[in-house]
Amino acid sequence: MKIKHAKPTIVEADMTPMIDMTFQLIAFFMIVTNFEQTQADERVKLPADKLARPPKVARENDIVLNVGFDRNELGQKISEEPGIFYGDQPIPIRDYFPRLKDEYTLAAKQFGEAEARDRTIVIRADGDVPTGLIQELIKLGQEAGFEKFALKAKSDDEAG
Repeated sequence: MKIKHAKPTIVEADMTPMIDMTFQLIAFFMIVTNFEQTQADERVKLPADKLARPPKVARENDIVLNVGFDRNELGQKISEEPGIFYGDQPIPIRDYFPRLKDEYTLAAKQFGEAEARDRTIVIRADGDVPTGLIQELIKLGQEAGFEKFALKAKSDDEAG
């Protein structure tokens, strides 16, 4: 009796369950991702307040300004003067007027004057930023042409 020697075959794993699991993970993360936080800057430490609550109706076309201090890895302030985070370097609040004016002009050209005035400037300010500088930023926004402003804070429930 002759024994036939077969060449060894390569066993391939079935990748279908792996692909299914990948798509389920993608769908899960799409559902649980909080898209409102996409404009949040992690360098800004929001103050906590009992009265803080999310808006009842989601705003569209709002302009988010993240105001805070440069901090090191331990959370200690590196700079003494707060700035508006625009890319890597914070811009001093008093120097931000030209950018606000450009934003208003662009919105007015794109949507019209009434719609540009109706856009909300959302200020996410670090808890250590002096209130007077936030008031000055609001004044600069008003001089640029904006009329609506909102301040962000964490509720006491989130602060813990």
